[in-house]
Amino acid sequence: MNHIIPVGSRRMHAARFCSALMLTVALPAASRAQSTGDGFLFGAPSGSLTIRGGYANASAGSDLFAFTTNQLTLNHRDFSSPTLDVDLALRTGSRTDVVFGGSFAGISKGSVFRHFVDQNNAEVRQTTTFQRVPLTVSVRRYLTSRGRSVGNFAWVPARFAPYVGLGGGATWYRFHQSGDFIDFKTNNIFPSTLESSGWAPTARGMAGAEYTISPRLALTGQETYTWAKGGLSNDFSGFNRIDLSGLSTTFGLSVRF
Repeated sequence: MNHIIPVGSRRMHAARFCSALMLTVALPAASRAQSTGDGFLFGAPSGSLTIRGGYANASAGSDLFAFTTNQLTLNHRDFSSPTLDVDLALRTGSRTDVVFGGSFAGISKGSVFRHFVDQNNAEVRQTTTFQRVPLTVSVRRYLTSRGRSVGNFAWVPARFAPYVGLGGGATWYRFHQSGDFIDFKTNNIFPSTLESSGWAPTARGMAGAEYTISPRLALTGQETYTWAKGGLSNDFSGFNRIDLSGLSTTFGLSVRF
């Protein structure tokens, strides 16, 4: 007996086969796209978390640093240090973010008095510590488009996106010296610990760029200049406000979410 297969059934089987074939081809392609800079996200990201490391140069321009480098075997470069930055950015426009940032830079350096020794001709030694912790809120503006929408759901990040930004906040600082010191009136040597710490109003300017390595990850580099001056404690009476300013250069990784 011959069986008759309805034409509609043949068409249905063919349609199902084509659909399965398209999915087989499309899924690996979508997977590859997600793993490269040419991939996509399902909608533009709402923000990013960035961690960067680098070097923070200290201007060290106030009279306290001038006195310290004149009397002790330190120079202005000794107050610069490695730095670690963390930024949380929230997207407020196609090219604009509000960025909540924090960083830490600190160094401790041993020294001796340049022109004095004790009664046994031994060096007069001490250690100086300088730390800076800026906490700021900034507005970051991208100079070019950082991505494009494809249809109603997909978003493709740009490979390269430069930006600039301005912000402000406060910097916590600590200037600490411990060891042996000289009373210049009597030339007596005495052990002591001198310290000043506190908060100072801060302004920041930045310029940087992101380089996309996957839809959610980007390499980032940034230069940031910080302006700040802080008051000093009675341990350093007679000196002007301490200079907390400086230029930092950092590189790291940004995670979009």
